[in-house]
This record gives sequence, C-alpha cells and structure tokens, in this order.
Amino acid sequence: MLFRILGFLMRLAPLGAFGAMASAVGLMGFSVLPYLLKLVLLFWGTSIVFIVVVLGTVVSLVGLSLFRILKLIREELLLVIGTASGEVVFPRLMLKLEQAGCDESVVGFVLPAGYSFNLDGTSLYLAMAVGFIAQATDTPFSWAQQMGLLAVLLLTSKGGTTVAGGAFIKLAATLQTVRTLPLNALGLLFGVDRLMSTCITATNVVGNTVAVFVIAKWEGAFDRSRFDTHLRTLAD
Repeated sequence: MLFRILGFLMRLAPLGAFGAMASAVGLMGFSVLPYLLKLVLLFWGTSIVFIVVVLGTVVSLVGLSLFRILKLIREELLLVIGTASGEVVFPRLMLKLEQAGCDESVVGFVLPAGYSFNLDGTSLYLAMAVGFIAQATDTPFSWAQQMGLLAVLLLTSKGGTTVAGGAFIKLAATLQTVRTLPLNALGLLFGVDRLMSTCITATNVVGNTVAVFVIAKWEGAFDRSRFDTHLRTLAD
C-alpha cells in the first residue's frame, strides 16, 4: 500500500508542477517566464561560484584540491542530479569517504550531522527565493525585515533532511509563520522547484563532502596515500 501511494505521488507530481506553472502564466501572462528563467540561472550560477570560490578556498587551505574531490564523488553527484535527493547517495558516500582515507569516526559523525545542519544549497535557495518573492509581488521589504526573516530562516533551514522539495516546504512554513511576504506568491516558485531542487541537493552534498575532508585533516584522521590510491582506482 505504501509503495502504491508513493507511485501515485510520483506520477501526479509532474502534473502538479505543470498546474502551478500554468496558474502563474494564466495570472501574470508569459512575461513571468523570463523572470523565472533568470532566477534559475542566477541560482545555479551562484551555487557554482560558491562551490568553486568558497569551498575551493576552504579545501585549498588544508592542502587538498576541490576538483579531485569532485572527481571522487562524480557518480554520487550524477545520482543526486537525477533524483534531486541527497538521501539516495548517503550510504555510498559514507563508504566512499572511508575508502578515500577519512577516518570512520569522522565520517560517521560529520556526514550525518551535515545532512541536517550543513545545508549550503538550502541556505542559498531560501535567501534568493525571499528576494524574488519580494520583488515579484512588489512588497516593501526593509532591511530590518530582511534581517529578521534571515534570522528565522537560519533556524528553520536546519534539522531537515535533503529530500526533494524539502527546501520549498521550509520556505512555505517560514513565510506562513512570519507573514512578512505573501504566502500565495509561492506558486510562482513551485513550477521551477524541480530545477532548483537539483542544484540545492548537489550543493549540499558537495558542502558535506568538503566538511568531512576538512575536519579529517584538522583531526589528523586523513590518509593521503589512500586518497590518491582510491582516485587512481576510480580512474582505471
């Protein structure tokens, strides 16, 4: 019965996304589509810059290469992009990080904690979604209101799993509680949520992987020779 219900949800979810997009176009016309496209491209671009510049700098400070780490988890990233969920790669990622030279105790603590508390992609999404809704609805949004909503989002974005659409639910719950921005504007984002969720989850997975390597290096629990050997094995 459970799997049958999940099957219904999987089949009906695309229809729901299409309905949300059709509703937005019906209310505001086709002129809303370029703005949604700009939002998606801007979010993907921001996430890529964050990974390359911010996470790349953090990794380089401990003597590792971001691109070698991305090469290590490329298969997991493909799964994440295909499913928009980080849960599907969690067991594989734990095993691969241990095989790549990170101590089992570090992986067993940092990675599960990161899945709940180190959600870089979710944080970027929530901040950009709030700004987009404020501009799309022409809602006055003072600096004090922005800082107050940001403080609430920093709390509500934590403690959740990286399932597909999880960030959208957190955003809806936060706006319903704070009531600073109109809740009905979420329909604008629902149509492109799948495109956003893919990038959100991929950014989260990369951030959590980087966190494991960095903390393992700090704690002296990283075997560089195993890391190099495992990469050569993957290349072969």
